[in-house]
Amino acid sequence: MIPSQKALVPFVSVDNMMRLVHHVGLDAMLIRIADAIEADFLRWEAFDKTPRVASHSDVGVIELMPTSDGDLYGFKYVNGHPKNTAEGLQTVTAFGLLADVHSGYPVLLSEMTLLTALRTAAMSALAAKYLAPKGATTMAMIGNGAQSEFQCRAFAAICGITTVRLFDIDEQSTAKCARNLATSGLTVVSCKTAQDAVNGAQIITTCTADKQYATILTDNMVGAGVHLNAIGGDCPGKTELHKDILHRTDIFVEYPPQTRIEGEIQALADDHPVTELHDVFAGRTTGRRDDKQITLFDSVGFAIEDFSALRTVKSAIQGTDFFDDLDMLADPDDPRDLFGMLQRAK
Repeated sequence: MIPSQKALVPFVSVDNMMRLVHHVGLDAMLIRIADAIEADFLRWEAFDKTPRVASHSDVGVIELMPTSDGDLYGFKYVNGHPKNTAEGLQTVTAFGLLADVHSGYPVLLSEMTLLTALRTAAMSALAAKYLAPKGATTMAMIGNGAQSEFQCRAFAAICGITTVRLFDIDEQSTAKCARNLATSGLTVVSCKTAQDAVNGAQIITTCTADKQYATILTDNMVGAGVHLNAIGGDCPGKTELHKDILHRTDIFVEYPPQTRIEGEIQALADDHPVTELHDVFAGRTTGRRDDKQITLFDSVGFAIEDFSALRTVKSAIQGTDFFDDLDMLADPDDPRDLFGMLQRAK
């Protein structure tokens, strides 16, 4: 028997992900991921869909997010531990995998800590392309942690905003965000209060980390015509908006069975009407109707978005050296003789 060629799995490390993003360009990478998400949402019915599998503890959550389109299977492992920041650790870490459905063999393993930040920002801006007021130029960014710069850059690249108004209860976080955006081409305004940050903003993004029923925005802070991008409330017991705001807005979600458990709408009745974004992207329903409408993207993150991001990376690394080959798959000369392969390795 002629030995088969060794099956190796491309692995994109954190270092190679950073190299890849700089090679492609940050704005171009955000746009590529947004385009992939939109394309996959337009074939919504092709995907297996299930709420993510979550394991909650007193200090955080660990989740698996699986899906398949029948050709590729993908999943992401991700944690959310707000207490990590005080310990010098990341609040969120992640990795993901794509596999060939026909053989079951993995075809890509990738870090997804950086990639999740990119895809979350790309998804936010993609939703805003359909839901935000036409010609919006100013966004309030409330919560200036690890996600904030990615959000600001995505909204600039995809929606054309020119000004961001920053606020965080931790002034050092705001200073960090302002410093990182100093050469972005955006006008950056650091604010002392959340109320100050939302003044003059047509888009308001909330992105806080604490696992609690919080009130980052009160009803009086949200005026007519605003688009809300709420991305911090992403697990049971964690919200950012006062309940009264939800009754004034048209609410758009990724996958209702998951969002009703984890999103801002966990505070509402199970039959409260929401609109699924894939229907908006496909033109089956309307996003923004007029200048007075208040829209809310109740973002929790969904497995199809991670699938889209992973397939973007799989395509982007072709012809580059921004990956390592991993020896993950046993490859005996005779597929039935795994033990013999082990014995011959002495």
